[in-house]
Amino acid sequence: MTFETKSFAPDETGFIALGAPSRTRVRASKAPAGNDDKAMLKAAAQLTRDLNRPDARIYWADLLASVLLGYGALVAAILAGPIGFKLAFGAVATLALYRAGSFIHEIAHIKKGDLPYFRLVWNMLVGVPLFAPSFMYEGVHNQHHAKTKFGTIDDPEYLPLASMKPWSLPVFMLFGTLAPVLLLFRFALLAPLSFFSAALRRQVVEKYSGLQINPDFRRAWPEGEFARQFTYQEVGGVLWSWALIGAVVAGLVPVSAFVTFMLVACALMGLNQLRTLVAHLWENDARQPVSVTEQYLDSVNVPPPNMLSALWAPVGLRYHALHHLLPGVPYHNLGKAHRRLSEELEAGSAYHRTSATGLWPLVANLARQTFARR
Repeated sequence: MTFETKSFAPDETGFIALGAPSRTRVRASKAPAGNDDKAMLKAAAQLTRDLNRPDARIYWADLLASVLLGYGALVAAILAGPIGFKLAFGAVATLALYRAGSFIHEIAHIKKGDLPYFRLVWNMLVGVPLFAPSFMYEGVHNQHHAKTKFGTIDDPEYLPLASMKPWSLPVFMLFGTLAPVLLLFRFALLAPLSFFSAALRRQVVEKYSGLQINPDFRRAWPEGEFARQFTYQEVGGVLWSWALIGAVVAGLVPVSAFVTFMLVACALMGLNQLRTLVAHLWENDARQPVSVTEQYLDSVNVPPPNMLSALWAPVGLRYHALHHLLPGVPYHNLGKAHRRLSEELEAGSAYHRTSATGLWPLVANLARQTFARR
């Protein structure tokens, strides 16, 4: 197999346009004939067969390093005197804990038995302390990858933002940023109360137990082994929230330290919401099932040479479109998969149409679309 290196140039929207004379972004609704780019799908399957196995050494080293750096910087931010140092340490804590938290996405895709105890340790170190145990993503995120549900009303992670009102974008960002406050309320009050009310329990499980952006989505009631995981993690979240609030009320934890912790938690969730804002083009306003290629074309990659994307879209999230094409490839192999496909597929392939140059061109492009539809 011979590879040919290609040179790509961005268009005015910040996307790298290939094979389109107009040099404009191809909408998700305009997939190749037959609704799927069969050459792309075949190449994706054939060229990445050896990349599906997660490397436990990479996962554990990355997680533990991120946790140590994140909590170390958080403590430094709490103890630091000058505001400049507080902000600097807070920024490091935000980025490191954001990276650690992003492993929730990998946990949702890891096959049972591939990484023993990884979910348990992640929940103890990251998920429960940040009010986002893995049960809030497992059993929810898989709906986003279902061919018959992507972009529909049953997709928990999709809204037709490109066709919504301009004010929807700041509201979208606000709710995401304030998620830790809302989740603290969910675990400290709603969850324990729901144990004594079947009606409230149904509301909590179906509406307030998923990291979702679609307010109409209702998650299925947990069953089997997952139901036990759900209960253990939720109880852990309740106990942690009570312990944290109790420590502040009792004076064991200074209010300033609690505020710093919550600000870092809100900052990292806000960063994740910003990343979510540009993960798709959000153009499936019909809310109908689409093909795999159309899913891919509605998604975004921000690959090298942009290196900042590794900070605001860590743990493989910079390859979001590729992840929709190959959801089973672990994060540490997505860069290699992207290089193989980029070199192998011709310029006219749908594969090249999802590559963007950076964060802000994507935000500006989405904002332009919302204002154009006022």
